[in-house]
Amino acid sequence: MQTDDDLRPRLRRRLSAAVRNRDRIAVSALRDAIAALDNAEAVEAGQDDPTQVSEHVAGGVVGLGAAEVERRILDPESQRSIVRAEIEARLAAATTYEEHGQSARADELRLGADALLAVLEGRGHAD
Repeated sequence: MQTDDDLRPRLRRRLSAAVRNRDRIAVSALRDAIAALDNAEAVEAGQDDPTQVSEHVAGGVVGLGAAEVERRILDPESQRSIVRAEIEARLAAATTYEEHGQSARADELRLGADALLAVLEGRGHAD
């Protein structure tokens, strides 16, 4: 379920534009943010209570659809928090690269952070 504040569609539209423009830095940052949102929605193993456990496969369950569980639904603020964490991680890594004389890589990370910030702020095209 998606709401008007759901960041995922905006990230995907921006990703499509970045792919069309062959902007590999933005593509990487946007894919990372989408993956971080997907990972945050995953339900941890063991949270469901399967009634029949497979005797042949460790951690496996028996029955059609037995391993299917609903994903978590993140509220808009949680999504924004996750994307902000991605931005902060890129900026922190950029600082480290800069300190070690890798200014080109630091610049790429900052550009990626800016691509994510543009989605959060709703600026630029493709929104």
